[in-house]
Amino acid sequence: MDQSILGTNVITQIGLLVNDIEATSQVYADFFGVDNPGWFWSDRFAIEKTEFRGIPTEARAKLSFFDMGSLQLELIEPDHHPSTWRESLDRNGEGFHHIAFIVEGMKEKISILQNNQIPILQHGENAQGDYAYAYMDTFPQLKLLIELLEQDKK
Repeated sequence: MDQSILGTNVITQIGLLVNDIEATSQVYADFFGVDNPGWFWSDRFAIEKTEFRGIPTEARAKLSFFDMGSLQLELIEPDHHPSTWRESLDRNGEGFHHIAFIVEGMKEKISILQNNQIPILQHGENAQGDYAYAYMDTFPQLKLLIELLEQDKK
């Protein structure tokens, strides 16, 4: 195969689900000997039009990002609204949630994946239309979820 289905094979992020982002982010900061980046609500990016399994949701999450060289570690503490984060945390407990890739042409990538029997679980974008994310259910094929990130779409 000459090129990845996503147009990239560079993993940019690993996402972990946690029950207590404040405590967990401090443990990670201490373990890696770095400053605790703190956390913020996901709507800091003004994410709108969020859907989970095709249904609009008000889901938000507390997020904390650790930049670890070429890879970012994302800690996620979801609120109670329906989301892939809440569903995974309730079903599997704390731990691994996804790997993420930065892509160009999000809608095209989603279409290609859907044509390969990979459904979209959750997606959202900001009001300006210059940032979007999508969680794809690649678990049957890859044994994990992937997140597509598109930034500076304009």
